[in-house]
Amino acid sequence: MRSIILPIAEDLHIHLRDGELLKFVTPLVKAGGAGRVLVMPNLKPYIENTEQALNYKQQLQLAEPDLEYLMTLYLNPNLTVTEIKKAAENGIIGIKSYPRGVTTNSENGLENYEIYYPIFAEMEKQNLVLNIHGEMPSNEAQNICIMNAEEHFLPNLERIHHNFPKLRIVLEHITSKAAVELIKKLGSTVAATITAHHLELTVDDWAGQNHNYCKPVAKYPVDRQALREVIKQGNSKFFLGSDSAPHLKSLKENACACAGVFSSSHLMAYLAEIFDKLNCLEYLENFSSRFGQDFYQLKPLNKYIKLINESNQIPSSFKVKSLSDDLIPFWAGKNINWKVEV
Repeated sequence: MRSIILPIAEDLHIHLRDGELLKFVTPLVKAGGAGRVLVMPNLKPYIENTEQALNYKQQLQLAEPDLEYLMTLYLNPNLTVTEIKKAAENGIIGIKSYPRGVTTNSENGLENYEIYYPIFAEMEKQNLVLNIHGEMPSNEAQNICIMNAEEHFLPNLERIHHNFPKLRIVLEHITSKAAVELIKKLGSTVAATITAHHLELTVDDWAGQNHNYCKPVAKYPVDRQALREVIKQGNSKFFLGSDSAPHLKSLKENACACAGVFSSSHLMAYLAEIFDKLNCLEYLENFSSRFGQDFYQLKPLNKYIKLINESNQIPSSFKVKSLSDDLIPFWAGKNINWKVEV
């Protein structure tokens, strides 16, 4: 039996919801092998200011005290330069940008980046990170749909980086060969997160299979191969952000399924399985911990997990008794060859 000791993971893109679902899913993050998480702000109502972010952080700490939470604000018209300064003073790490209508709770997302240039300038000054969901809204006239929405977005990333070369930017949960190539080309202040599920899925795996449906959607085999290849190259501009996005079974198994894959409960086991299959386990530590730490300028947590190479059956579901519903994890019911010991 093989085992590997690794630093506890840095999950630098996660959704932890609110209310009863928050109380249920947050403790599972630690069991999945993560010790520090970058928390997304797209709740209802969204997290738009420092006070709301700190209040949300308190709720998370009550649910699971043994995690470190890095907080973000939702880029919105009410955000001011003064609020950016306040956010930085209070330990807020990043500002999350959602184009309007492209994913869960993005109805208040933006349509024009240039109006936020004063905000970006202050973020650059305060050393905050711009976290971007990089898709364009569907537009029939421009031939934009979910399969090419990420690629159509990329010129926006280039323009922002050109105008603010010192602003640290993360293009979140990338899914396309075009995104990989652009991130590699841009300067050292631009990086990208990659999810476990996007290293495994293609369009065939989510079309008609609601629990694999997320935004941005998994693309073609050539795109998945590009993600896998850049991981195997050990490129430090690409690191872990699970985009674990829990939705109750009743919201996934219907004619208009919510977008999101729930992966945090077994995150490092999934990654060990995938990296082992790709014959690149030696790169897992950097991908899941070191590269993200370095880009976000974080101190090491000095906590470790053990990955054990033995049979592990993923639960078919989690019973969320307080909500009288189930939560379906990624690879539900599947036998994999790795498990996490925290």
